[in-house]
Amino acid sequence: MNNKKLVLETGEVFLGKGFGANTERVAELVYNTAVVGYQEAFSDPSNLEYIMVMGYPVIGSYGLTDEDYESNELTISGLVVREYSKYPSNFRYTHELDERMDENGVPGISGLDTRELVRIINEKGSMRAMIANIDTPTEECLKKIKEYSVPKDVVAKISTKKVWYSRTVNYKYTIACIDLGLKKSLIAMLKDLGCNVVVLPYNANIEQILKYKPNGLFISDGPSNPYDIDNVIETINTLKGKMPILGVGLGQEIIELAYGAKLYKQKVGHNGCNIPVRNLKTNKIEITSQNDQYAVDVESLKKTELKPTHQNVIDGIITGVEDSKNKVIAVQFNPAPTSDDEYVFKRFINLIGGKKNA
Repeated sequence: MNNKKLVLETGEVFLGKGFGANTERVAELVYNTAVVGYQEAFSDPSNLEYIMVMGYPVIGSYGLTDEDYESNELTISGLVVREYSKYPSNFRYTHELDERMDENGVPGISGLDTRELVRIINEKGSMRAMIANIDTPTEECLKKIKEYSVPKDVVAKISTKKVWYSRTVNYKYTIACIDLGLKKSLIAMLKDLGCNVVVLPYNANIEQILKYKPNGLFISDGPSNPYDIDNVIETINTLKGKMPILGVGLGQEIIELAYGAKLYKQKVGHNGCNIPVRNLKTNKIEITSQNDQYAVDVESLKKTELKPTHQNVIDGIITGVEDSKNKVIAVQFNPAPTSDDEYVFKRFINLIGGKKNA
C-alpha cells in the first residue's frame, strides 16, 4: 500500500494508506451508515461521482461476490475507510475489494478517523474532496477541488444506450423502465411480481415507450441533479393518468418536479441501508436503503396533487408521495420486498391490476 491523503475543500488534510487504484480523484464527499452491504453501495449507479466514507470501521472483510452487484462495475469515485481488510472470509466471495477497485480505477484510502470525517460532514455539509498521492502539494489539491463541479451528464453516462429486456416466466404485465441509473435488485423485484421489464434509455421519447405497449411505467433511481433531467418530466406529464407510474429515488424527485413541486439540496443527504421511514398510512416504521442528496420542499408539495405517504423519522423529510387519482406513486428509498400490501412494488402492481390501493 502506498501513502495517500484525503484533502477536503474546507482545508482539512487526513493522511493514510492507499489501496485500490493508484490514482488521484476529486468528487463529492459523502458518508454511508451501512454496517453490511458495501458491495451493493459501491456498485450502485446512484453513487456515481461520490467519494464514500464508510461509517462502519472494517470494510472488505467478506470480499465481493459476482451475484451481488447492483451494476456491472463499481461506480463510486473513491473510498475512505478506517480499516481495509485485505483477506476476505466468506465462502461466496469471488474477488477482493482491492482487486476490483484497481480494475475499475477507484482509489481508496485507509487508516483515517472516519468518525471525525462523519462529524465534519454533519457540521459543514457534503463537500468536495480529493484522494491524492502523499507528495501532491495540498495547494494543488485545493485548486483542483475548487475547479471541480459535478458533471451534468452523469445520467447520460450511466443509462443504457440501447433497449434491453428482462423477462420472467408466466408474466402478467409488461413494465417500461426509464433507466436513470438502474439497480439490478429493482428489476428482480418487478420480475418476482410477474413482470417482464423493457429497459429504455433515459432520453427515450413517448413513441419509443408506447411501442412496447406497457401496462405501467417505472422511473428508476440514479445520480444527478433532478433539475437536469427535463425530458423525463415531459414523459411523466404526458403519461400520468394513462398508466400507473412508479418512481424510486431520483425517479421520485423528477415526479415531484413534474407536478410543480420544488426541490432543494440537503446539507447532508441520506446514504445507507438502515434509515428509518414512517409509513403515514399505517404509522409503521420501515428500515430502508437510501442514496439521495435532494428533498422536496413541503410547502410547494402542498400546492400539487401529490400527497405524502412516507416521512423520514430522523429529520422529517418527505420520502414518499402519491397521486391516487392518476395512479402515480413514488418513494425516495429502495423498497424492501415484503408480503404486506404496503410494499411499494406490490402497490404498483395492484394499480396495474385494478385492485384498490391500500
